[in-house]
Parts: sequence; structure tokens; C-alpha cells
Amino acid sequence: MKTIHDILKLGDPRLYEVCEPVLESELNQVPNWVQQLHEAMEDIRRVYGFGRGIAAPQLGIMKRMFYLNLDKPYVILNPELKNKSESKFELWDDCMSFPNLLVKVRRHQSLTLKYWDEHWKEHEWEVSGAESELIQHEYDHLDGILCTMRAIDQKSFRWKE
Repeated sequence: MKTIHDILKLGDPRLYEVCEPVLESELNQVPNWVQQLHEAMEDIRRVYGFGRGIAAPQLGIMKRMFYLNLDKPYVILNPELKNKSESKFELWDDCMSFPNLLVKVRRHQSLTLKYWDEHWKEHEWEVSGAESELIQHEYDHLDGILCTMRAIDQKSFRWKE
């Protein structure tokens, strides 16, 4: 069972690596990866009270995959971000890899997410607002980018109470 203790923490070199695509031949491994991501996210929710998504590299699974649990679970394989809006918004972002730190970032207001699901079916999903921000955050993890690297300025950090 995966817990918050299995989530890689800020400074772990694996968090800064670019992930490899999930191959169709690896689909048999996806359910196990999803279970691990789900368990870790549920533990973060229990301890810290937040968590809508988690990227595979946060558990050391160096694949282009993330898991969202919104109104229902979503398994996102090999995502691509398209049609990113010119308009952006600012928010205080949090991350399971440094759960007590908030970082002020700018994100695209809307975008189209193209991805494959756990059955290797292709999808396109138009998102805006909070879902757009979440997807950009998780997508960044797949390219080794943390929200600390997207901070608006040097004063864009604060501790959570």
C-alpha cells in the first residue's frame, strides 16, 4: 500500500526528469500504477485535506501518466496540451511533493487535453479554470517541471497553516 511517505519530496532528482511515454505493450502494468497513485493520493487527502491529481513520477514511476480523481477517476496516458488560451490567471498552487508550501503561478485559463485512457482509447477534453490548472500542474511533472519553477517571482511562496 502506497502512502504519503512514498511520494517523492522536493529536491529528489527524479522529480526533474522527463518521463518516457507509456507504450501500448505496457497497458497490463497500468492498473497497478493507478492503484499506487490512488492509494498515495487518498493518504494525502486524509493527512493534508487536498489532492485532486497525482503524476506517476511523484511515485518514481517515470512514465507519461497521471491520475485525476474529480467527479470520477481519470487515467491520463501520454497527454498532449493543445489550444492553450492566451488568457491566463494567477493562483496559489500546492503539490503533494511539498504539501506545506504554496506557490503563486500563472496558468492558461483553458486548453484541450488529448490523451489515451487505460483501455488505449483516445480522448480529447476541453477544460477551463480549476481543471485546466490541475492538468497543467500534473502535465508539468511529466516534463520534470515543478510549480516552484513557475513561480511568478521570488515573493510567490508561502507556508500553509
